[in-house]
Amino acid sequence: MTTSGPRACFILFFLHVVIFLSLLFYNSFLTHRALQSHPNSAHGDIRILVWHWPFGRSYSLDGNKCLKMYNISRCLLTDDRADFSAADVVVFHHYELSRGLSSVPLHLNRPTSQHWVWMSLEPPVNNVNLTQLNGLFNWTMSYRRDADISIPYGKTMLGGDNLSFPAAPNRSCFASWVVSKYKPHQTRAAFYQRLKKHVPIEVYGRWNKKPLPDKKLLPTISNCLFYLSFENSEKKDYISEKLWRNAFQAGAVPVVLGPNKATYEAMTPPHSFIHVADFNSPADLATYLKVLSVDRQAYEKYLEWHNTYRIKTYSDWRERLCQICVKYPSLPARKVYYNLDSWVNS
Repeated sequence: MTTSGPRACFILFFLHVVIFLSLLFYNSFLTHRALQSHPNSAHGDIRILVWHWPFGRSYSLDGNKCLKMYNISRCLLTDDRADFSAADVVVFHHYELSRGLSSVPLHLNRPTSQHWVWMSLEPPVNNVNLTQLNGLFNWTMSYRRDADISIPYGKTMLGGDNLSFPAAPNRSCFASWVVSKYKPHQTRAAFYQRLKKHVPIEVYGRWNKKPLPDKKLLPTISNCLFYLSFENSEKKDYISEKLWRNAFQAGAVPVVLGPNKATYEAMTPPHSFIHVADFNSPADLATYLKVLSVDRQAYEKYLEWHNTYRIKTYSDWRERLCQICVKYPSLPARKVYYNLDSWVNS
C-alpha cells in the first residue's frame, strides 16, 4: 500500500492532465473553426468571387490587387468560378442577370456562411426583372448611401486638389453638356430645350454626333464657365460621373438636375453647385448664370472649395470590389432581401 498509493495518485493526476489538455485543444479547435466560418470573422483572408464582370469588361486579378493597388489587406479577388465553394462572398452585377447574359448558380451547393451581393450603379429605371431575385441576396452594393456596401461615383475629401483651370475671363465657352442617351421624355431634355433659348450651350456626345474622347473630355469642359450635370434619373442619391468627373474635375461650375438639393449638399463640397430647383424657371436660371458670368468675384466663390477639398472618383471595378472587405466586419450576418424590388425602388 505504501508504494502503490503515490503511484496511483500520480497516474490519476496524469490522466486528469491529459483529459484537461485534450479538452482545451478541442475547444480551441472548435473556436478556430467557428471564427473561420463566421461571416464577419476578422481572421483569415476574405475571398470574393466576381461571378461575372460588369458589362463584359474583365480586369486582371493577378497577385493581391486589393493590397497592392489600394492597401486593403486580407482581401482576395477572383473571377474563377471553380472557387465558388471556397468564396466568402459572391458578387453578381445586375445588368447581366436582368438580360439573361448570366444567371445565379442555384444548381450549386451554396455554403451556409457564403454571402451573395447584388450590385448595380444604375438608377432604378434600368434595374429590371428584379422579382426573380427575391430571397437570394444578402447584401446590396450600390451608389446609394443606405446600401450595405455603398460605392458612390465619387466622394468629397478634405485637402485641396491643387488643380489649375483657365481663369474665368479666359474661358471661351459659356456652358456645355455631354450627352449620349438623349430621350425627349426625360426631365433633363425638357429643361435643356427651354434653357438653350436663353444662354448658349455647347453640346457634345453621341446624341449629336460630337463624341469627346476621354483625353479631350476634361480639357474641353474646362474652357466652359458652367457644365450641365443633368442626371437621366431624379432618384435617391443618384449622382453620377456627370458631376464628380465632368464638372468638378474639369473646374466648371456644375448646374445640377437630379436628387433634391439636400442630397447634393450632404455629398459635395460647400457652395460648389447650382441646383435647378432654386429657380422658378429655366429663364430665371439663365438670368442668374448671365449675372455670374460677368461678376468674377461671385463666380469664383463657386470654385473656392478647391482650396480645402478634393474629389475622389471611382472607375476601376476592382477598387469597388475591394471595398467589400473594408465593410465586411460590420455587415449584417443573417440579412436576406426577400423583396429586392422594394428596396431598389424605395
